[in-house]
Amino acid sequence: MTFKASLLHFAVILVAALVGPRIAAADPLQLVGLGDSLMAGYQLPQEDALPAQLQRQLAAKGHDVVIANAGVSGDTTSGGLSRVDWSVPDGTDGVILELGANDALRGIPPEQTENNLEQIITRLKERNIPILLVGMLAPPNMGEDYGNKFNAIYPRLAEKHGLPLYPFVLDGVITDRSLLLEDGMHPNTKGLQIMAERMLPLAESWVAGIKGQPN
Repeated sequence: MTFKASLLHFAVILVAALVGPRIAAADPLQLVGLGDSLMAGYQLPQEDALPAQLQRQLAAKGHDVVIANAGVSGDTTSGGLSRVDWSVPDGTDGVILELGANDALRGIPPEQTENNLEQIITRLKERNIPILLVGMLAPPNMGEDYGNKFNAIYPRLAEKHGLPLYPFVLDGVITDRSLLLEDGMHPNTKGLQIMAERMLPLAESWVAGIKGQPN
């Protein structure tokens, strides 16, 4: 190898050594958990809330993400719609959308709930922000007719918009009093940990899709 060739070879190696790590060290995905008290972590420290729990579990699987907590206790789908534009800032790579529990508890017409969620989804899609839709089931005391109409909202929207759907946010938790606060409605720290664990496989697949990498 000539001196010039050796010098060029060395320069290429040096540039790769300096630039390579910067390329490899991509910024973490910026996600937002848009929801109500189930997202906010009602009466619990922020580090125990669902976004923080899910972020830690995704990190343990090798996913570099930051999940901002945009949960507001007591929020309805109408409230979420009114604040979606400023609760989801520019630069957001994905939104975990969890709203509707308070609509069901208040007996808000399912048609109104679906319309609000439809508008939230549409606004996020217009901004090219991927969505993981988290579903809710109506409480049994609302009656069969209301329950049938409400429970159909999330599968219908997921199919219409091609969204990944986690069918029931409180799956595996709501029937176990040891996983709930004294009010019997909101999950405690352990309950939120289980919610994150159950949501993790779908969240992993969704995050991998955002990064454009195979799961």
